[in-house]
Amino acid sequence: MVLQTDISLADLVARIAEAEDRQAFALLFRYFAPRIKAYVMRAGADSAAAEEIMQEVMLTIWRRAGQFNPDLAAVSTWVFTIARNKRIDALRRERFPAAEIETPVMADAADRAFEDAENGTRLQAALRTLPPTQSALLEMAYFQDKSHHAIANETKLPLGTVKSRIRLGLNKLRDALKD
Repeated sequence: MVLQTDISLADLVARIAEAEDRQAFALLFRYFAPRIKAYVMRAGADSAAAEEIMQEVMLTIWRRAGQFNPDLAAVSTWVFTIARNKRIDALRRERFPAAEIETPVMADAADRAFEDAENGTRLQAALRTLPPTQSALLEMAYFQDKSHHAIANETKLPLGTVKSRIRLGLNKLRDALKD
C-alpha cells in the first residue's frame, strides 16, 4: 500500500525503526488508527475499548518497528496481527481479571523488596573485595549479560582465562555471601 505522499508503509516503518522518525509515525498513525479501531469494533469491542486497543497497537508499532521484516509480511498484515493479539489479550483480561491484592501479599512483596535491596547492597560490597580482574569480568558477564566469548574478544584475554577468573570470582562471592 502506498500513502498519498508516495511513501510506502514499509518505508515509514523503516524510518521509525532506524531514526524514531515522529513524522513517519504520525503518517502511519493517521493511516492505521481508524482502520485498527474499526477492525477491533467489528471484533466486538465497544468504542472505548477499541480506542484503548488501538493506542496499545500503535505504541507497540513504535516500540517494535525494528522487528518488522518486509520479506515475511506486508505492513498491514503485521499491524493487524498485533491488533488481533492485543484484542485477545483484552478479552483474557476481561474474562480473568487479576485477583485483588490483599495486605499479606503486599507485606510479603515489601519484605522481598527489602531483602532484595539488602542482598544487592551486600553483593556490591562483596564485589568491591574482589581483585579488579575478577570483578570486571563478573560485571561484564552478569550485569551486562555478555557471553564468555564476547568478554574474551573485548578484553583480548584467552577464553580459558576469562572462564577461570569468573569461576574464581563467583567462588569468592559465594564464600562472602554464605550467611
